[in-house]
Amino acid sequence: MTTQTVGTDAGDARITWHRAHGARLVLALGHGAGGGIEARDLQALAAELPAHGVTVALVEQPWRVAGKKVAPAPKTLDTGWRGVWPALTEPGLPVVSGGRSAGARVACRTAAELGAHAVLALSFPLHPPGRPERSRAEELLGAGVPTLVVQGGNDPFGRPAEFPRGDFGLVEVPYGDHGFAVPKRAPLTQERALEIVTGGVREWVVSLR
Repeated sequence: MTTQTVGTDAGDARITWHRAHGARLVLALGHGAGGGIEARDLQALAAELPAHGVTVALVEQPWRVAGKKVAPAPKTLDTGWRGVWPALTEPGLPVVSGGRSAGARVACRTAAELGAHAVLALSFPLHPPGRPERSRAEELLGAGVPTLVVQGGNDPFGRPAEFPRGDFGLVEVPYGDHGFAVPKRAPLTQERALEIVTGGVREWVVSLR
């Protein structure tokens, strides 16, 4: 594991590299608006995928690196993501653009212009909680590259059944909330919930051509 600071027009970003021996692609993952790369799903993927030939790059947006507690506007998040892209492509491998929540939105909005190989959207915030009329489906459907959504079954930002039909895959994590946490009374453990995340992503990434 190595870290790299990258200057962007939005400030300094930071990449934590989890490198795979003989990697065939890079999976770049941004965090959400309410947390950083310590999120359980991001850490689980960084631990799991290098053994399968996937280098995982966890990207901290400039606002997090600067110690701020509130995420900036989407336009500024996109600027930060664009700024780290040259570093992500430096290994000379295809780059899957991804992230959780707000990071998933960034990946979808910028995928086509940056030449992303595919998009991984973890806990895509289809709408604000309780506001299904404020749909962000257009961002997801407009990614323009192969896309996988991994969504908690009880995510208040959009349950799997609420997603529109479209050219993307969807893995449901039963009982999971926006952070893929499952209630203690659920008939599956937290460990199993994360296995569904990592297993679904692993299978999809291996299938990419």
